Amino acid sequence: MLHLSPFVVPLGLFLMIVLIVAIGSMKKMREKELEAHQRLRQQEMEHERKMKELEIEKAKLEMEKARAGKSA
Repeated sequence: MLHLSPFVVPLGLFLMIVLIVAIGSMKKMREKELEAHQRLRQQEMEHERKMKELEIEKAKLEMEKARAGKSA
């Protein structure tokens, strides 16, 4: 018959709880990381959109200057 120390079961339960908590914490960290990447990507896309708008506005102004130069 196998005789186990009386500390094996409580130690095993403690380790199982620690493992469950660690997995839960890692999952939350991963979710926060994904949210941060998503937020960063949205900001990046918004910046690109604004830059394109500025380029279009600059091109319009240059065309108006060119027209004004021709008619003057």
